[in-house]
Amino acid sequence: MARDRRMLIVWQLALSACLMLTLIVSAGVARAQAPTGGATAAAKPIGTIKTISGNAITLASDAGPVFNVSVDDSAKILRIEPGAKDLKNAVPMQLQDLQVGDRILVLGKVSDDGHSVVATAVVAMKKADVTSKQERDRQDWQKRGVGGLVNAVDPAAQTITISMQAFAGAKSVVIQVSKDTIVRRYAADSVKFDDARPSSVGEIKPGDQVRARGTRSPDGSQLAADEIVSGAFRNIAGLVASVDASTNSISVTDLISKKPVTVKITAESQVRKLPPQIAQLLAFRLKGGAPAPGSGAAGAAQPAAGQPSGASRGPGSADGSAGGTGDRGGRGDLQQILSRIPPASLADLQKGDAVMIVSTQGTESGGVTAITLVAGVEPILQASPNGTQSMILPPWSLDAPGGDAAQ
Repeated sequence: MARDRRMLIVWQLALSACLMLTLIVSAGVARAQAPTGGATAAAKPIGTIKTISGNAITLASDAGPVFNVSVDDSAKILRIEPGAKDLKNAVPMQLQDLQVGDRILVLGKVSDDGHSVVATAVVAMKKADVTSKQERDRQDWQKRGVGGLVNAVDPAAQTITISMQAFAGAKSVVIQVSKDTIVRRYAADSVKFDDARPSSVGEIKPGDQVRARGTRSPDGSQLAADEIVSGAFRNIAGLVASVDASTNSISVTDLISKKPVTVKITAESQVRKLPPQIAQLLAFRLKGGAPAPGSGAAGAAQPAAGQPSGASRGPGSADGSAGGTGDRGGRGDLQQILSRIPPASLADLQKGDAVMIVSTQGTESGGVTAITLVAGVEPILQASPNGTQSMILPPWSLDAPGGDAAQ
């Protein structure tokens, strides 16, 4: 028994060293930052179990290749919780407890062709644990998150000043970054938080969008950040010129540049179509008005039928209100209202529709990917012809930031 215990400790120490070098946990999911090419890149495959039968596992690795993993009879298998960065709290598990969809890190001898590996050790995260943590993180972003446009950055003081735009007016919040703050930045042409890479305050520029979660001061003017995600996004307002269902894209004539822009719609894109009464309410708010008592406009932002009040899959409200529940009098921000409107699809868009879009910066080819697309916005564009709409449209997709991402 004592010998087995000593052997387990040795394995844990060895695996901890490997884990610290190769395992990065983002949104509660282990992700590998593997080098390119050669046996070194294949030495520690990490990814998701695609199939499993007996001791044979098909592993879809994060780096791209598919590995055929044979688990040695003497292999150690350890289970860790999402967010873990070492094996201090790892517990032994049985091979038969692994399932399709689980995340694993494999250590062992890789074949000469680089597609097979005999595993001498496996570190696993259960799919159910990952899903549960993602939901907890999503709720935490809603509760403790703030977001808005960057007004100023002070790399020396490690502070970021943002402007949060809501219908009650703009409010400045100073985000304080510490050595323990996780800072990430969205990829140039991706709407997925998992594709965000480690970053620094120095990369954040005025005009960028920033979302942070942490502890707010009593008056809400400051936030000590635990985690920050930033990005340079593109705001587009215009008319739909064409819809191409075969490529899941639309062509939009930008009202400012007068040029066509190809916008790709993905599964991660947040697409909504405003009912006319809500569009009119928002336009009225932009003009500084208030809905007339009993007009029914104030109630237009109520939750959709069958949807609980405050329900939201997004990363929280842009004004930083707890839970993203908003104000039923129409004083909340657009993210809160959008969370109460049923999702739309490409099929709901037609030529001539007015749309507001927050997208990725796009590539040199000119195409962009929609993060948030809102149709039915004719009254809003009429109320805000000079681009105010870009200040209120939330730049965050339903793929909410979350998790203990490693720096």
